[in-house]
Amino acid sequence: MIWDLHCHLSGVDGKTVDERIAQLMVYADRMGVERLVFFMGWPFATDPTPEQFRKQNDQVLQAISHWHNRAFGFVYLNAKYVDESIAELDRCVKNGPMIGVKLWVASRCNDPSIDPIIKRAAELKALIYQHTWYKTGGNLIGESTPGDLALMAKRHPDVPLICGHTGGDYELGLRAIQDSPNVYAGIGGSDPTAGITEMAVRTLGADRILYGSDIGGRSFSSQLAKVQGADIPEVSKRLILGGNLKRLLTPILKEKGIKV
Repeated sequence: MIWDLHCHLSGVDGKTVDERIAQLMVYADRMGVERLVFFMGWPFATDPTPEQFRKQNDQVLQAISHWHNRAFGFVYLNAKYVDESIAELDRCVKNGPMIGVKLWVASRCNDPSIDPIIKRAAELKALIYQHTWYKTGGNLIGESTPGDLALMAKRHPDVPLICGHTGGDYELGLRAIQDSPNVYAGIGGSDPTAGITEMAVRTLGADRILYGSDIGGRSFSSQLAKVQGADIPEVSKRLILGGNLKRLLTPILKEKGIKV
């Protein structure tokens, strides 16, 4: 069972979102990926206005509309616009089919002004994915680090949070979230470096690690290789490839009547 946490419609052949997701499903079938989570449309907007993130969410809603129980959506929000983001969260999750939240690089998550969004997402049982990175040349102004996410996690200790990319520099990222039991490492989207999954299991335990591809920026095969080729027990691989994500999404999927 493989559930892919991290999929995009950008970087994929096709003139429409329907054409693009259909092409991705061909690749997913080839690689044995059962279910996929999509967020953000195209072109990417690093600091979207409410109008822009609503348009991007509409693209994802259209893409997943024909794939029912196989393709899921996370609503893309900008924490600079708290009221508008909460309204969009309600539109896409409470009153729509989406099951999670995607936060990118517009605003750092260590700022408590983001808290109303986190609290509303938690009320709806929506899983929260926060992009994180440690860049050698310095992050974007609004780009969060795993350390920022650890600070946010302390303010919301009962809310499951995903550390997207594990900060890119996974050795620093894993250590930053090690003592935050409600934070999960999303290992998708970085280079398929030998040792990343093994270190994640040693540092966090297999039940806090989530596979994702970051397709179409990356490939299914390169990202699956980080897990399938890791020197860890088979039971750990099964948790990372799908068991953990299924467990985290089960509350909201059941609430929406989606078979898990």
